[in-house]
Amino acid sequence: MNNDFVPSEPLTVGVELELQLIDRDGYGLVNGIKPLIEIYPGSRNIKPEFVQNTVQLVSDVGHTVGDVHANLIEIGRGLKDRCASLGMLLCGAGTHPFDRSLAPVTPLPRFLRIEEDYGILGNLQVTYATHVHIGVSSAEDAIFLFRTLKPYLPLFIALSASSPFWHGYDTGYAAYRHRVLAAARSYGIPPSFADWKQFEDFCNASRRAGMIDSMRDVHWDIRPRPHLGTVEARVMDAQPTIGEAMELAALVRSLAACLLDSRDQANSLLLPHALHWWTEHDNHFKASRLGMDADCVYTAHGDTRSLRSLWDAVVEAVLPHADALGERDYVDRLAHRIAEGDISYLRQRREYERDDDLAHVVEALVAELEDELV
Repeated sequence: MNNDFVPSEPLTVGVELELQLIDRDGYGLVNGIKPLIEIYPGSRNIKPEFVQNTVQLVSDVGHTVGDVHANLIEIGRGLKDRCASLGMLLCGAGTHPFDRSLAPVTPLPRFLRIEEDYGILGNLQVTYATHVHIGVSSAEDAIFLFRTLKPYLPLFIALSASSPFWHGYDTGYAAYRHRVLAAARSYGIPPSFADWKQFEDFCNASRRAGMIDSMRDVHWDIRPRPHLGTVEARVMDAQPTIGEAMELAALVRSLAACLLDSRDQANSLLLPHALHWWTEHDNHFKASRLGMDADCVYTAHGDTRSLRSLWDAVVEAVLPHADALGERDYVDRLAHRIAEGDISYLRQRREYERDDDLAHVVEALVAELEDELV
């Protein structure tokens, strides 16, 4: 397995958005990726995903989140129009609120191989995420950033939570997507690695054992991407708007700069580098269950801290870096939304409380994205 690291320009950024394909009559999911992809043969920006009710928008590499934002808006406008020609709408959320159908797998070789491995789990894995890639110039920086961003994943879960409904039920979770993915083989919290060699040894052993063919088969919540020269944060739910996804990308980029600049003090920044795996697992669960109201363990002695207080500390720490990177407006907008309780899972619940109709929740989600893509 080739894990040779291909350097990237430091702190460049790329974003992948997984969106739902929605039937304009009834607002259920529609398995429409095959006719859609026929319009985009070989596109690097519009791609199929594992199941046929999903489309992925992939940005070009940007030097700022603003670059990525403009790129994705342009791509999204064209995609919206082409979906409309096929009787489909686009929707951003971590799960579909009421659709219960098994999703057929997109008939591409890699996806069919995964389907054979997963069985029915693959057809049930109907979830949608936001992925943020941060460029790094060396394998050592990649493994450092991978390791030091890992403790912040519960915060990213809470800030991005947009999957409170599943199969027609209010789950009581802020981000139920993580509970769906918990059943799958290769998702969730990654191991910790002391250095790049330890990571390489793990990957090579996993391939020899038949566990994976490549890093593409490792769907951790955060992972190094050697051939891209990036660290990829994958833990965040899909967002209703591209703008909200950009706010999260700006946070990830600014925090990455903060950690890299504070390398010698990283152990004492905000959270420890690593807790016991079971403690990390519980922190992720609580964040997905309670969102920003969760308390998470942050020391090996069992001391806890609210995600809200962690968020306040993170904002204070990253703002100088956000300023330097040109991301301050995005981070400020995110901070304002969090202060106002304007997170997607809360908006979805408020919409549902109006008339107990989950179709209206989907309609509202569709409208948020459509309004942005006019």
